[in-house]
Amino acid sequence: MYTISHDTPVGRLTLAADDQGLRHIVFPCGSRAFEIPQHWQRCAAEFDQLRFQLDEYFSGIRRVFSVKVAPEGTVFQKRVWQALGSIEYASTCSYGDIARAIGRPTASRAVGAANGANPVPIVIPCHRVIGASGKLTGFGGGLPTKHWLLAHERGEGQLFGIEPTSQSDDRRNLV
Repeated sequence: MYTISHDTPVGRLTLAADDQGLRHIVFPCGSRAFEIPQHWQRCAAEFDQLRFQLDEYFSGIRRVFSVKVAPEGTVFQKRVWQALGSIEYASTCSYGDIARAIGRPTASRAVGAANGANPVPIVIPCHRVIGASGKLTGFGGGLPTKHWLLAHERGEGQLFGIEPTSQSDDRRNLV
């Protein structure tokens, strides 16, 4: 596995890929943060395209990613992750909407679990899934990051005292 860190407005992301494609985007904090195994190799060249596309996304230029992804998961999880890719930029939908989209209308909770297990957030836009009530629900990078990503996509990043292209390691003050 190849890895590199990349500074973004939502913190330093750890990117990991192998010959199959992008396997992980890891936030610096939140429930999905983890320590990178020592046997993973640091290799910047493997990530040039992804880093460029992330920079475009955070500067408001890119709305869809075109890098090859290869997330590992169950058949159900992969169906959910594929459905997440159909959520348009700056839009949201509920877990129930995704459950219906994959033909499992009663599987909202399972969709939520699969959404939470997404190993390549941002590129597979799990941050665009919200609760049926319209409230933000869990996110592996933390709710302030989810809130920031949604506001950024709506062009409202400046409301939090941070421009989408600025660097910030302290996201506690964003909401």
